[in-house]
Amino acid sequence: MQTSEAGKATSGWLVGVMVEVEGERAPLRHYYAIGLADQARAEWTAVDRALSAGRVATSPVGGLEPVQAVNPLSAVRMKTLGLKAGEVRELGWKHPRRWLA
Repeated sequence: MQTSEAGKATSGWLVGVMVEVEGERAPLRHYYAIGLADQARAEWTAVDRALSAGRVATSPVGGLEPVQAVNPLSAVRMKTLGLKAGEVRELGWKHPRRWLA
């Protein structure tokens, strides 16, 4: 793989998990940055972390899947944002625009 292509390869994922929070009418989407290249492993890792925030939704909510890889993260983007390989970073409830660039 050439150097320019190596920086663009997927090295991590931005994952959204719908979490049922006490006091809220509907589940809220909670975002996680996961430093794993494998999409399925990244999604399961996000679910494991989301369980500490509340119960994970079991069916789609408003057309959104309960667990969804929102955006791949390149090695360059991960380095820019300070996410290391294997690291899990909780990003919160707000749409993480800077992670999508």
